[in-house]
Amino acid sequence: MPKKMSNSHLGMASDGRYIYAVSGQFGPQCRPAVSRNFVLDTKLRKWDELPPLPVPRYAPATQLWRGRLHVMGGGKEDRHEPGLEHWSLAVKNGKALENEWRAEIPIPRGGPHRACVVANDKLFVIGGQEGDFMPKPGSPIFKCARRHEVVYGDVYMLDNEAKWKQLSPMPKPDSHIEFAWVVVNNSIVIVGGTTEKHPITKKMILVGEVFRFDLETLVCSILYVNYFACSY
Repeated sequence: MPKKMSNSHLGMASDGRYIYAVSGQFGPQCRPAVSRNFVLDTKLRKWDELPPLPVPRYAPATQLWRGRLHVMGGGKEDRHEPGLEHWSLAVKNGKALENEWRAEIPIPRGGPHRACVVANDKLFVIGGQEGDFMPKPGSPIFKCARRHEVVYGDVYMLDNEAKWKQLSPMPKPDSHIEFAWVVVNNSIVIVGGTTEKHPITKKMILVGEVFRFDLETLVCSILYVNYFACSY
């Protein structure tokens, strides 16, 4: 990995050969995010750098769509406030075709840890959360401090009309699903994730359901339930 590349909370997308790694957190605990972006050529096993984002983001929704690398939402520089901004960069064969990111229509609801999927030439952003751990004020090691989080099941779609459409939500709030999905049989299948914390213990509750988002009806339903999911 490049020395200046973030270690966690990256946005990520791939066309099969090239893997694009966007922004994210550099270092452990709740250290600051960086705006630097990189691309890996998996055939040549070589990293290159892309133009930086206008501002750093934690775990932004990231996807390739219509020849452009789209990045939206995520957590802002304080790690807690949800970002609404949406940018895109023209790319081809692992190379940026532009020197700067282009501002796009902001997403209606911001935040990190969302599934971002392209299917049937439409861009979908599913689930996520508002809020996250923040660095403890004055901590030299950026020790994480818990803050209020709101997990949601909102579903948004972007198509030829160039405006976000809010669709029917998921059956339950779901976050940490940025890499927990696959497109199969004209459906987006989402496995697991995390939902709202336990009201008393405040422990994170794991999601035991497998969800199916039907790309014809644009409705999300429960496909399977794993009853062994728990809190931790």
